[in-house]
Amino acid sequence: MTPTMDLLERPYLLALAVVLPLLFVWLLRRHRLQRQRRLARLGTLDVVRRLVPAAAFSGGRWRATRIALAAAFAGIAIAGPRWGYERTTVRSTGVDLVFAVDASLSMMATDEKPSRLERVKQEIRRVRALSPGDRVGLLAFAGKSYILSPITVDGGALDLFLDNLDPSVVGQAGSAIGLTIIQGTNLLSLTKSGADRALVVLSDGEGFELQDDVIAAAKRAAENNVSLVTVGFGTPAGSTIPVRENGVLTTKKDETGEVVITRYHPELLEAAATASNGTFIPAEATDKAARIKSALSKLRTQARSTQTGDNLTPRYQWFLLPAILLLWLDTVLGGRHGRRRRRAASAETAVAAALCTILLGGCAPARDSLDGVAACKAQDYQRAAALFKRVTGDDASPGALYNYGTALLALDSTESAAEVLERAAEKADPEIQYRARFNAGLAHLLRGLALPGDSGSADLKLAVATYKRVLLQRPADLDAKWNYELALREEQKGGGGGGGGGQSDSSPSPSEQQPAPQPTLAQRQAEQLLGSAEREERDVQGRKQKQSPQERPPGGKDW
Repeated sequence: MTPTMDLLERPYLLALAVVLPLLFVWLLRRHRLQRQRRLARLGTLDVVRRLVPAAAFSGGRWRATRIALAAAFAGIAIAGPRWGYERTTVRSTGVDLVFAVDASLSMMATDEKPSRLERVKQEIRRVRALSPGDRVGLLAFAGKSYILSPITVDGGALDLFLDNLDPSVVGQAGSAIGLTIIQGTNLLSLTKSGADRALVVLSDGEGFELQDDVIAAAKRAAENNVSLVTVGFGTPAGSTIPVRENGVLTTKKDETGEVVITRYHPELLEAAATASNGTFIPAEATDKAARIKSALSKLRTQARSTQTGDNLTPRYQWFLLPAILLLWLDTVLGGRHGRRRRRAASAETAVAAALCTILLGGCAPARDSLDGVAACKAQDYQRAAALFKRVTGDDASPGALYNYGTALLALDSTESAAEVLERAAEKADPEIQYRARFNAGLAHLLRGLALPGDSGSADLKLAVATYKRVLLQRPADLDAKWNYELALREEQKGGGGGGGGGQSDSSPSPSEQQPAPQPTLAQRQAEQLLGSAEREERDVQGRKQKQSPQERPPGGKDW
């Protein structure tokens, strides 16, 4: 196993640490461009920036960086990083249990699919899954009985012997159920755990021994407080036994050359269970593992703790926490900027209107009264309007009318200002005509924004028409474009409403035992070496067992 796979529980998901940031950055960029294209339909961006909240143009590189980092950390966390060793203590309760498996040649019959022996293995695995706290031993028997695994909680050892179990493991053919019960009882008698003990015999019952011997062995088990459970496999109709001879698959034949038919015989199994006051589970019963578990449920269990080997400690939270903090920071910053920019946007109409007045509301010096100019510069528009009114009475020149209309506009007398400024624009030179039309359009715009409901729609239409003429005269005037877009938008809304109003804040809102001492490196290495040696010993024993010569049972029946 590579170092990367050692440090990652799901190394194939590490690619998410690269894919997710790229995906989110692409989505953010795509969303930003789509939003800018929608805003561009209202006019040039310089003008639209004054019409809409500044938050509509936010979400740039810093936000993309935050989201990308959060996605990268999340991708690493999903891959399951882990480092550092920890030893886990598993606490459980259970009984001491020995499985005695019939490994005679008749167990290879296929009247139970895929074979009787394979069905036995499946039921044993299911029982262990139902009772993970049990200590389990394993016997294999045919003409003789062998201890494959002592009583242990090492599931790996049991799986190893169970996987390699076949008729070649047992040296003598036949079926010796009585001898198996005796050996299982002796093995269980050696345990000192304090838990109750049980022996489960799994066989097709086709034994070639006296029933009295089996009954005597079962009574001895009961005297030693060993609960006996016998489980049958096979069918009364029976089946042939597939064997492989010289590499060719054929059927088992007896000494006379007749094909052997092996059948299920429940007599010995039932007699043994009855003699020991145990439990007999017939072959036709369904869900044998659950029935075995039910038979063992009456036994007294014993609490025990088991230390597993060293495991790498999961460290995904070291990456998940920064991802959550970055997302929280993005939410907080987005919400704070959104509230501030929305407040600025609600006042932007008035600010821009005042700005336009200041830029274009200066008094023209030609033929104006010096006193009116001075009052205008001093922002005494009431006095300036009175002085310019007298001037327009004597000389109704475009310049005088412009000054008088601008002073009225400064006094918020928008209706009178619009009328005077339109008169000034009729015969003025291009410069004064441009200024007069601009301020006349501003007067209509302010009046249309101030009037409630649809009553301001007429003034808004006049503002739109006036600013069209201004833009025809000076197409590059950004202030005229801004006022034109504002008047057009308010007209489409239905007019009126007091100059844009406030906007609601709708920013989204983002959820006593002391530990065992850690083993040193030398301890871990020693345990690994011992484990390796134990596995090698099991393999050697398995090979020796399979190489054992088959002895013929008494009477010549070797299945």
